Amino acid sequence: MQYIPPSSLRGHDLAPLLAARGLDADWIGLNDFDPHSPQNVARFTYLRAAELVPHHYRNAIPTLPELRTWIDGLATTALGTQQERDAPMAAVINGPSLLLLGPVGTGKTYEAYGAMRQLAVSGVRAHWAATTAADLYAALRPRHGIDTEAEFRQFRDASLLLVDDLGAERKPTEFTEEVNFRLINYRYEHHMPTLITSNADAGQLRERLGGRVTSRLREMCQRVAIKGDDRRRAA
Repeated sequence: MQYIPPSSLRGHDLAPLLAARGLDADWIGLNDFDPHSPQNVARFTYLRAAELVPHHYRNAIPTLPELRTWIDGLATTALGTQQERDAPMAAVINGPSLLLLGPVGTGKTYEAYGAMRQLAVSGVRAHWAATTAADLYAALRPRHGIDTEAEFRQFRDASLLLVDDLGAERKPTEFTEEVNFRLINYRYEHHMPTLITSNADAGQLRERLGGRVTSRLREMCQRVAIKGDDRRRAA
């Protein structure tokens, strides 16, 4: 792993994220020149995650207890695996998934990107891929000169995957159904942590994603229902 000097984090507001884990700026700022130290892993992972977080969510912090528990569980499992294998650093490989359900504008995407940022400063390697469902389908549609299978594998094989707005299509096509099944089934079979948000309720999910996908989501994901008004309208 590349060594990341503490100065690389200038301009990033990490204090709330660190405080949530009982840490402070002195911890992540430790300049020990060890590329595998938890502090350097946190710096490296945070900066890679920050590249995926949209500007609108650059300061997102998770507030849901279920989300914080999920993050803590992934980090604890990674540290345990590191000890068992005597590995140079801890990394998220396997673990449970989470499905955030709620109406439009209730903060699901904010919470999801907050989780990405929070896990990044835990000192365990967390390699994310992030996409909206609509962008996923667009990236995988056959196009001249593009290896769409290679594109698909970038999402399928990511250690952690965020899929925002799954089930937004009210009338799924044969193409989107195939993409959904192949992606969810692979991650289900390999126990790969996946964070999914959806505006659909449980009944609508089955209509929009089909029985094969929703059955796997039911088993692999903890469901978290978010209630409230549309915050964007109130802004």
